[in-house]
Amino acid sequence: MRTATSPKMHLDLAERFRAVRQRTLDLCKPLTPEDMMVQSCPEASPAKWHLAHTAWFFESFILNAFGPGYKLYNPDFPWIFNSYYRSFAEFPEKRLRSSFSRPGLDQVLQYRSYVDDHIERLLEKNPETELLTRIELGVNHEEQHQELLLTDILHAFYTNPLRPSYCADSSARDEQGSFGEIRFVEFAGGLMDTGFRGMGFCYDNELPRHRVWLEPYRLADRLVTNGEFAKFIADDGYNRPELWLSAGWDAVQQGLWRAPLYWRQDDSGWKLFTLRGELSFENLRNAPVSHVSYFEADAFARWAGKRLPTEFEWEAAAETELSRQAIEGNLLDSGRLTPAQAEKAEEHLVQMWGDCWEWTASAYLGYPGFEPMAGSLGEYNGKFMSGQMVLRGGSCVTPLAHIRSSYRNFFQPETRWQFSGIRLAGK
Repeated sequence: MRTATSPKMHLDLAERFRAVRQRTLDLCKPLTPEDMMVQSCPEASPAKWHLAHTAWFFESFILNAFGPGYKLYNPDFPWIFNSYYRSFAEFPEKRLRSSFSRPGLDQVLQYRSYVDDHIERLLEKNPETELLTRIELGVNHEEQHQELLLTDILHAFYTNPLRPSYCADSSARDEQGSFGEIRFVEFAGGLMDTGFRGMGFCYDNELPRHRVWLEPYRLADRLVTNGEFAKFIADDGYNRPELWLSAGWDAVQQGLWRAPLYWRQDDSGWKLFTLRGELSFENLRNAPVSHVSYFEADAFARWAGKRLPTEFEWEAAAETELSRQAIEGNLLDSGRLTPAQAEKAEEHLVQMWGDCWEWTASAYLGYPGFEPMAGSLGEYNGKFMSGQMVLRGGSCVTPLAHIRSSYRNFFQPETRWQFSGIRLAGK
């Protein structure tokens, strides 16, 4: 983790802390207390748990360390709301989080207010650099959980036979009409610097900045659409073992996969479940395909005669795009909450930011010279550097302030409940 401090940063961080904490509450406004108890798959967590755990993070790693005489809100909370920090405290099995009927929602909200008040008191003083660094980490941690909260609610509502919508506004549907074929943009490759650079915040897994060699390569100018993925399905893609990695084929058979997660077929055709409810396929034909696993992305690429880019190819291309304009796209701040049809590209890449996390062909490993953060915080990223694949670019539920070209997301290759999509690379 890297950050920089100054009097202005102190003020900006205090403002961002308040805004991020409020946004989490705002994201829960459409939910009932019963909604906030649901944990519909092992990867997910109840919304109430997200509210409590993000307060736990500030209490455990900031108030306990920097708050003189700080008194725990509840002596049971340090272990019951721990996620995976084994060197910090024991914790219940993740799959049991939906059984935590107590503490109740009112008490969880009181816990958040208690923690916020104490963080504000620390910020009112002349905080030391390490304190500001920890608070900034806590803010970024909460932004990650804002995204997880929405992905978890989407899955919870999908498994509900009533298929409720998180946001019923239908104004964000895609326009139908003609849509151009994927074009490929060429990059010269060569010796490239990769990893976080400059000042400001980053996670430890984005460091150290180092050099990689890239052969000349080509990237698709946009993401693969639902309509294009439907052709893979129609060509019996899920029943052709020659297209799949061995572990991917096993996942297809065990999970009975026949389409991306949240696709449902009836007599009228495909329907796609979104945070805005269930929409017809035709309304989303040109939107990026989402909620596919790495295995599905890899199989589609092979079917199309292409491949997935490496994370370093993606980052080098993103840096090129940033030389043209700042990060912008269909991220959480847009309020759309579903992937959107791409705008026409002219000799450059679109949809690099937002819409869907883009699977890469890169395993999630530490960079040369990687050093995790000290203490229990060293478990934040480093302990997961096995059996995971890297995704880049953010999604429609990623906060704008949270994303950058060096950001490395990671999930197991069979993961489908995230907003994950496909950008092809030319062979």
